[in-house]
Amino acid sequence: MTQTALITGVTGQDGVLLARHLRSAGYRVVGTTQPGKPSTLRPYLHGVVIEEHDLRDGPGFDRLLKTYVPDEVYNLAGFTSVSSSWDDPALVFDVNTVAVDHMLGSLARCAGVRFFQASSSEVFGPDAPNLQDELTPHDPQNPYAESKSRAHDATVRAREGGLFACIGILYNHESPLRPTQFVTRKITRAAAEIGEGMRDTVALGNLDVSRDWGPARDYVIAMHAALRQETPTDYVIATGQLHTLGELLETAFAAVEIDDPWKYVEQDAALLRKADAPGLSGDASKARDLLGWSPSVTFEELVHEMVAVDQLRVRTGVEEHVSYLDR
Repeated sequence: MTQTALITGVTGQDGVLLARHLRSAGYRVVGTTQPGKPSTLRPYLHGVVIEEHDLRDGPGFDRLLKTYVPDEVYNLAGFTSVSSSWDDPALVFDVNTVAVDHMLGSLARCAGVRFFQASSSEVFGPDAPNLQDELTPHDPQNPYAESKSRAHDATVRAREGGLFACIGILYNHESPLRPTQFVTRKITRAAAEIGEGMRDTVALGNLDVSRDWGPARDYVIAMHAALRQETPTDYVIATGQLHTLGELLETAFAAVEIDDPWKYVEQDAALLRKADAPGLSGDASKARDLLGWSPSVTFEELVHEMVAVDQLRVRTGVEEHVSYLDR
């Protein structure tokens, strides 16, 4: 019998990659997108049923459950910008916490459904010792992290109440589908454009900050694997390796055969974040042992892939095409 998956936020990077993975596994996939907000990533979602849905619309979520009767629900939607979360903490709380509370209550009344909640390494706070694992205490230091931490706790309580609910504590993960407002894609796009002689500089903030960057296409595989286990639990999904933003810059520019990227960089103090974590790195031993999961590409290979796709975008003028995910 064909299984059905419901993915909130299906037109985001992770939603697209997860939907494509599940479609390849034979699932019927239903995905939600924010009402009135068009997405450039729809070309990648052939065969996916897309419904407009505001996460704050509890009755609307109930109607989706009744209409499609999903076997699995993946909550990938929400407010995702750490820096912008300071501008409207109440909205962040409504979307990332209150909406999850309602989902959990609704799902508890649905027999047999399995739920995945996307969490973030931000919940650990900037001073957590490396490496973090599933037992590392939470110490959120911004509205986004606080909202994710509360949703994490609510999901654990729902699991203790009998719901098959898993949490993925996701570290930074990238792909060619990452929007350009994220610094990783901003850099790969700049490398492609500078390499083609289309621009001269890129404005960046703190290049000494470190992150644990992994391939998003592998992280969605971990999400699916988590819901295929006999017992629900939480998983850190990470590479366990730190790289600075400066390393990412050098790797991206090396992909277009520029040895000295620093002469193209303009420092912009306005791009510095509040309470920026100096470098969190995750211990994914549990995911490796229970899910058989590990990243399939290196940091360097990931960055080169992102630059290669941005080069195609720049040269062809076609921003999104299904072939961009076949590299």
